[in-house]
Amino acid sequence: MPRPLTLFTGQWADLPLDVLAGMAKDFGYDGLELACWGDHFEVDKALADPNYCKSRHDILSRHGLKVWAVSNHLAGQAVCDLIDERHKPILPARVWGDGNPEAVRGRAAEEMIKTAHAAARLGVNVVNGFTGSSIWHKFYFFPPTSQTDVDAGFKDFADRWNPILDEFDKAGVRFALEVHPGEIAYDIHSARRAVTAVGGREAFGFNFDPSHLHWQCVDPVRFIDAFPNRIYHCHVKDAIRTLDGESGILASHLPFGDSRRGWDFRSPGRGGINFEEIIRALNRVKYHGPLSVEWEDCGMDRAHGAREACTFVRKLDFTPSAVAFDAAFEKK
Repeated sequence: MPRPLTLFTGQWADLPLDVLAGMAKDFGYDGLELACWGDHFEVDKALADPNYCKSRHDILSRHGLKVWAVSNHLAGQAVCDLIDERHKPILPARVWGDGNPEAVRGRAAEEMIKTAHAAARLGVNVVNGFTGSSIWHKFYFFPPTSQTDVDAGFKDFADRWNPILDEFDKAGVRFALEVHPGEIAYDIHSARRAVTAVGGREAFGFNFDPSHLHWQCVDPVRFIDAFPNRIYHCHVKDAIRTLDGESGILASHLPFGDSRRGWDFRSPGRGGINFEEIIRALNRVKYHGPLSVEWEDCGMDRAHGAREACTFVRKLDFTPSAVAFDAAFEKK
C-alpha cells in the first residue's frame, strides 16, 4: 500500500493541536508528525503526566489521524552547537537556563534523552531532529582549517551523542538526523562520516529531506542509494535554485522569501526537485514509513500550500510492482 501521508507540525506551532488536527484532516492527511514545541507534543508533560500521551492520541483520533514520529529539532540543535543568543528563542526555558554555553549543551542533551523516552510512551519509534555542530562555521577553510580541527568536531559529536543514543536504544527508539546545513552532516560525505563517528550504530539514521540537498547541488536520489538501511523517516519539501549571475547558493545574507536569494524553499511540486525519482528510490530501499510534508514557502498561503501538497504527494506515491511487466512472456 502507499505510505501514510503526514503533515509536520513544526511550522504550525502557533495553532493548538486540536485546531491543526482538524485542518489537517480537512486537507486530506492521514496523520501528523508532532513537533516538540507549541502544545503539540510537550516532552516534560509526556514524562510527568501518565494521561498526557493518551490525550495526544485522543485529539488525533477524534479527527481520524495517527502519529508515526515526533520531532525535536530545536533541542537537538543545541547539543553540539557553539551556543549564542540566537538559541535562546528556540529553546525551552528549562534548557536555556542561565545561558551558560556548556550548561545549555548539557541540558539539551538531557532533553533529547527525555524525548526518546517520551516518544516511547507515545508509542512511536522515531524521533527526528538536528544534532548541531561545533565545526559548521568552519565549512570554508579560511582562516586555514586543519583536518585535526575537523576530526575534533566529529569526535565532539560522537562524545555528546553516543550517550544520548544509548538511551534511545534503551527506549527502543531511533534518532533520525535531518541532514541539513548547520548540522554535523549536511551532504553525503559528511553523513557517511557521522555514521562512522558513532560506530555505525543502528540508533542513528536519517530523516531524508531532499530540499536541503537540492540547493547544495547534491542529488537526493544518490543520498537514498548511499544509505538504504538508514532512511528512518522522510520529509517532502521542495526547493529551487534561482541563481541569476549576482547571487550564489550561500544566499547573500538575505532572508527567506527575498527574491534576490540564490535559492529558496518552495511548496512541494513547485520547485526543482524530481520527486518521481525519489519515490522510485524509496521503493528500491523498501522504505515504508510516512511521507511527511514539511511545508515552507514564503510566497504562498500555508493553508493553500498544505492542501495542494497533500494532493500532490497522494498522486505521486505508488506501490512498487510485485511482478515484472513482461513476466507473462517468460518461458515455463
